[in-house]
Amino acid sequence: MTIQAEERLSDSPFVESITRGVTLSDGTTIRPAESHWHMVFTKVNGLEVPLVVGPLTTAGIATWGEDAEILWIKFKPGTFIPHMPAKNFLDKETILPEAASHSFWLKGSAWEFPNFENADTFIDRLVRKEILVRDPIVNAVLGGEPQNAADRTVRHRFIQSTGLTHNHIQQIERAQRAAALLRHGKSILDTTFELGYYDQPHLTKSLKQWVGHTPAQIVQQYQESQLATVKDETLIVPG
Repeated sequence: MTIQAEERLSDSPFVESITRGVTLSDGTTIRPAESHWHMVFTKVNGLEVPLVVGPLTTAGIATWGEDAEILWIKFKPGTFIPHMPAKNFLDKETILPEAASHSFWLKGSAWEFPNFENADTFIDRLVRKEILVRDPIVNAVLGGEPQNAADRTVRHRFIQSTGLTHNHIQQIERAQRAAALLRHGKSILDTTFELGYYDQPHLTKSLKQWVGHTPAQIVQQYQESQLATVKDETLIVPG
C-alpha cells in the first residue's frame, strides 16, 4: 500500500466526505471518473499547496509522489463557488494563490489551511460568507424529486453548479454502482440486468469509460482478493 488514508463523514450538508492521507511512496493507478469536485490541501517538504480539483469526466491515470500529507474535502453535487464556474475546472487541478504562511487567497480574503479536525468549521465559514452555495434544483433532481422547471432550466443549473449534465452524472454513478456490485461478487449478467444496461457489451463500454476497467477485470480482482483471504486464513494456526 502506497497511501494510508482515513475518511469521515461531514456534518455539513454541502460536503460528501473529508479524508486525510499520507503517501508512503511514489505511485500510480487507474482512477475512475468523478462527478464531485474537491478542495485538496497538500503538504510536501514543508510546502503547502491549496487546490481546486474539478470533476473528472472520464477514467484516467492518477499519479502521486512520496511523503505528502493530503486533505481532501469532497463536495456534494450541487455545491459550488459562484465566482469560480464549475465548467472551468473539469479535468483540472487549479492551484489557489498563496496569501502567507499556512493561508491562501479565496475571493479577496486570506483563509487558513483547514485540517482534518476543523474542516467542518472551515466549510461553515465559507457558507456564511456566501462563497460556497448549493443549488436546490440540482439536489432535488439527483434525489429523484419531481420538478416543475423546464428541461432547459435544469440543464443550465447542472452545468452552472457541477460543470456536467444530469445525464453525464447519472452515467458515472451507474457505472460506479455496477463496479461495486461486481466487487461484491455479483455476476456480470446479473449486474447488467439489475442496472438496466442493454447487454454485456453496453456494460463493458460503460465501465471502461467511467471506471477504467472492464467487468471481467473487476471480477478477476474480486476473485484474487477472495483467494488471498482464503490463503491468509489457512495460515492461522489454532492455539
